[in-house]
Formats: sequence, structure tokens, C-alpha cells
Amino acid sequence: MGARSRLAELLSKAPAEAQAVEFEDSWWTWGALTSLARRLDRKLDGAAMGEGSRVGLVLENRPEHVGALIAILATGRCVVTLSPLQPPERLAADIARSGAPVVIGSPDVLDRPGVLDAVTGSGLALRLGPDGTVEEAGGTPPRGSGQAPGVAIEMLTSGTTGPPKRVRLNDTQFDAAIHSSGQVPKEGVLLRRGLSVVSTPLVHIGGLWGAVSALHAGRRIALLPRFTLDPWVRVIERHRPPAAGLVPAALRTVLDAGVEPEKLSSLRVITCGTAFCPPELAERFFRTYGARVLMTYGATEFAGAVATWTLPMHEKWWDSKAGSAGRTVPGVEMRAVDTDGRPLPDGETGRLEVRTVQSSLGGDVWTRTSDLGHVDTDGFVWIEGRADDAIIRGGFKVQPDQVRKALERHPAVQEAAVAGLPDARLGHVPVAAVELRAGAQRPPAAELVACCRESLTPYEVPVHIVIADELPRTPSSKVSRVELLELVKESIEAKELL
Repeated sequence: MGARSRLAELLSKAPAEAQAVEFEDSWWTWGALTSLARRLDRKLDGAAMGEGSRVGLVLENRPEHVGALIAILATGRCVVTLSPLQPPERLAADIARSGAPVVIGSPDVLDRPGVLDAVTGSGLALRLGPDGTVEEAGGTPPRGSGQAPGVAIEMLTSGTTGPPKRVRLNDTQFDAAIHSSGQVPKEGVLLRRGLSVVSTPLVHIGGLWGAVSALHAGRRIALLPRFTLDPWVRVIERHRPPAAGLVPAALRTVLDAGVEPEKLSSLRVITCGTAFCPPELAERFFRTYGARVLMTYGATEFAGAVATWTLPMHEKWWDSKAGSAGRTVPGVEMRAVDTDGRPLPDGETGRLEVRTVQSSLGGDVWTRTSDLGHVDTDGFVWIEGRADDAIIRGGFKVQPDQVRKALERHPAVQEAAVAGLPDARLGHVPVAAVELRAGAQRPPAAELVACCRESLTPYEVPVHIVIADELPRTPSSKVSRVELLELVKESIEAKELL
């Protein structure tokens, strides 16, 4: 049974009173999800948006949005995800670029300046209420447009280094990703007792996959609007799950807050993706809470993870492989290639390529990533940076990761990020922003520069360092280099005005 058919089966057969999504201490049942799905289906059919139609969804972490998401998938339509985390102007522009003939959004989102006009200018707006109501908010879908047969999801990438790109995930990828993740329901079993905690934004592949795969397997989900410490801890205490997912920044938040280990004692594993997790951070979390941190590596283009750690792997290999992204999941191959595309021997660093049916190119084609790394003789994948990261300063190559590590050696620095700022004379120069540890005194900029000079060559030392309250992040919690550069430019301009 395909993933779409499985979701349709749940909407038609799950007991109406069965719990499905917990949100803010209340439960949405399968009956509530089914009622919403039927209302949405009638509205879309009435607008001649049948199977294969592209339907835009400004996807928030709310139960009615989960219902709309699985309803669109279950009826053979294509979900075009749109991010509510963008400022109104950028969201309106993204809606216009997407070309979705129908866009569904909450009352709050559609009331933002310019957003409703962006939808109704070329299509139909549907208002999705917090009680699951679906109402027309204006506009008309253009005739004969917006078809994407065989495509399950059109999803934005993180937009870490530039404007987000829209990636199409087809039905084959959708099914393969479900199967490789192990989120397959037991034969003859409709619902299961387990529960998954979802705190990553649904508009990111990690959050969307966390919600859809859990429901697909018949498990309940506890949905949080976003990761915040106290609500997350209360959910773990209340439901006592053996596993949960946290990004590296959230791991630090839990540790720095000194959460009592007893409150998290049910956790055996924490899955950790979207950004590199320093092995010392994973080790500290394990020693404090007894939960092994299982890193994953993936991308929107591959419908999720292509390499990961498992609990047995961690128990056997962690001491010798700490820092690795794990091994490839079933059905996935990875290799490193040189600049001419020739495969490199095990252990040699190059551009990583992936071959899997989870790729839009299919299972017979090697897909080149933007990441540098290698695969060792034991099959472990090591990520060593991005091929497009290098900053060329007057002909000298600067690797941002080396600069980041130098800054993070300073005892006051919690996390650092580095980007290349355009320079008329040198091409680009390295600049940085740092986030300080809780309670740390603000160090002088000269002290941070001196810290860099201890381990970097002169041309690698950042020309400008900003101390930020928080590093700017994408919905997936990666540091946004686009916003980092904006932060640095604002700091430089402020100094010039003095």
C-alpha cells in the first residue's frame, strides 16, 4: 500500500474517537481530522481542483494544518508548502512565485499585509479556521492550471546560503522515504499506542516528515508550535516517550537550563539533524541524561535522511566514530568524487554524491550534493563542509568552518557562524557573528580577533565580528548566512555613523 493510500485508509477507517494530534493540552481525534478533510475536499472539488492539482498550504504547527496536509496527500493532490515564518512581503512574493492556483492559510496569515492580495491576484484563497472550518476568502482559481500529477509535495529548501529553492518530491520518493525510515504500519494494524513529539516547523522537511510518518504508522503525535524548553519538557514528562528529536541548538538549551535528568528519564535516544552536531555536545547530553544522540544527514531533495545512526550502531561504534553522520539507510548509496566527477577511494575527501530512489532523479542516477566529505572503510559518512562555502579572499581560500572552530575556542562563545562579505578589492572577506554562553561577559572584539590569530593565518581572520543575542536561523534551525550578512552590514553601517 502506497503512502497516499495509507493516509486515505486512516481517514476513512480510524475510529472517530481515537486520539491523533495533541496540541496545547487538547486532543484532535481522527474524527475531527476526517471531518476537516471532507470539508476541504468539497471546497477543492468545487473549484475543479481534483487529483493531481497543486494546492498551496501556508503550513503552521497547528492540528488543523496537519489535517489539511494529510487530506491533500490522501486525495492525490500536490501540497505546495509555504512558510508562515517569512515576513509578509516575502511570503506574498513566495505565493506569487509558487503559482499555486489555490492557497490555504490561517486567518492570521491571510490578514497579514499583502498576503491575501497575493493569493487572490491569481487564484483562490481558502481560510482554515482553528476549529477546522474551511471558508472561501476571495479569488478564483485559473482554469486548467496548477497540475502536478505524480508529485506529492513541493517543498522549499532551508535557504541557508541564499533564497530557498522549491523541490518536487514525487510519489516514488514519498513511498521510498517512508519505507527506508521504518515508519511502516504492521500488517492488519490500523492504529498503535506509540507517540511522537513534533517541535520542528512543519514547513521544514524534518517537521513535516516527523508528523506524516508517525501518523502513517498509526501513532499519535504531540505537536508543539515551536521548540520552547518548558512545554517540551512537560510533553516528555507527560507521555514518557523513548525517543524524541532535537536540533543541536535545542540540545544546548536543555543542557544549559539544567533540566533535571528524572524529567527526561524515559528517553533512550535523541535524533539530531538539520545542522552539524558537535560530538562533544552529543556526548555531554548522553552523559547527563542517558539518551544517545543519533545524528542524521539528509536533504529536502532526498525526502529526508539518507544517512543516520541507529542505537545498536551507537553502542558499538560511538567511541571510534564520534562526529560521523552515521551509515547510509537501506536503499541508499553514497560516495565522494573529485572535481572531475571520478569516484575517490574510501577515506578521501571530495564532493558527496547519493544514489537512491528517494532522489527525484531516480535510483539509477548519482545526485551530486553541495557537501564535502568522505566515506570510510567501515561505511561511515563524514561531512567536512560545503563545496560552495569557500571564501576567496584576494586569491586565498578561507574555509568558514575553520574560522568557526577558532571562534568557538573562546570560553565565552556558545556558537559562531562565518560568511563571505563582498569586497571591491579582495572579492570577499570573512566576517562572523557569535552567540555567547548564558551568563558570559561580553568580550571585546579585539579579544575574539586575538583568539582567531592563535590558530588561523592572517587572511583567515574575520575582518568584522558581531556579538548577537541570537544567531539568525532558518526554519530548520540552521544559521542563515543571508541574514548573518545583513546583521554584519547593519553593524558596519552603525559604526560608520558614529
